[in-house]
Amino acid sequence: MLSPLERAAYAARQASRVAWFMGHYFATARFRSAKPESDVRRLKPRAPGPGLERILTDITALFERDLDNVERGLYPLPRDHDGSLRERLATSRQFFADVPLSAARRAERKGNEVRDAVPRGALPAYFLQNFHYQTGGYLTRDSARLYDTQVEVLFSGTANAMRRQCLPPIAAWLKGRDQRQVRLLDIACGTGRLLRFIKQAFPRIGASGLDLSTAYLEEARQHLKPYRDIPLVTGNAEHLPYPDRSVDLVTCVYLFHEVPPKVRRIIAGELARVLKPGGRLVFMDSLQRGDRADLDGMLEAFPLNFHEPYYASYLKEDLPALFQEAGLGCAHAEPVFLSKLMVLDDAQPR
Repeated sequence: MLSPLERAAYAARQASRVAWFMGHYFATARFRSAKPESDVRRLKPRAPGPGLERILTDITALFERDLDNVERGLYPLPRDHDGSLRERLATSRQFFADVPLSAARRAERKGNEVRDAVPRGALPAYFLQNFHYQTGGYLTRDSARLYDTQVEVLFSGTANAMRRQCLPPIAAWLKGRDQRQVRLLDIACGTGRLLRFIKQAFPRIGASGLDLSTAYLEEARQHLKPYRDIPLVTGNAEHLPYPDRSVDLVTCVYLFHEVPPKVRRIIAGELARVLKPGGRLVFMDSLQRGDRADLDGMLEAFPLNFHEPYYASYLKEDLPALFQEAGLGCAHAEPVFLSKLMVLDDAQPR
């Protein structure tokens, strides 16, 4: 059991993170308030989104769930590794410097500037986007350094806590197994946040990561310095460079809403292909329409405010059916604040 002091320290840390990142969000509100005429024409009447009081209630519930998982022994008391105060202030300055640039792209609907910086055919066209209208897309170190701050601002300081909810289904699968014999692969690992949480919780597990961005993998190597035994590979999830039935556990977080429907099916097939018989996929992405009716309006507005060209199709994607076609059965699915957690087990005949 956690002591009252430990619980109070956790609450103070998370409250300060929420205030910090939510403050960034409100400070940039004027850059999101004016909508291009094309957006005004496209908007349809929707139910109002949740108020601040409801959002804060949901955030509190997420943190309570986080602490409950710690008390159940599923993972250690978390640290978010945001860097020193000096580092956080420097990143904050960079964040605010990029906001007007992103706003200008949004006003002009320039969502694929990065295509000009990459030789034709070097990377998939769907990847060459200025997602969220951010400078550099997913192709530069500057973008990689800002990414975690941008995501935490978007999620009001809860992104790490949501990611940590992927750990309990991993812990359940590992029960009774020797971690040293288990191989885990994190697909689209980005800057390595989930991988670090995994290694903190399961230090003997053989974890590795794959991402299409070399710049983001360089940032991941910096973030994962305490864990030098994590191989990081540049690769496309459509063509995983791993043999059939070679991985026990696969994690995939916040990827599917950023790829086209056809690509989602290809990737699902690859995830199923590399899983060993009896393996498990732990999947997390955005909520979908109907997961929480009170948030549907906010979800539908999201791609209008942030460049997410495949998000509208993701909202209506039948994920259990998609994964079932690939041979993965959905054992569990639930909303986790603004995210959707799914646990999928190997269901293919072997």
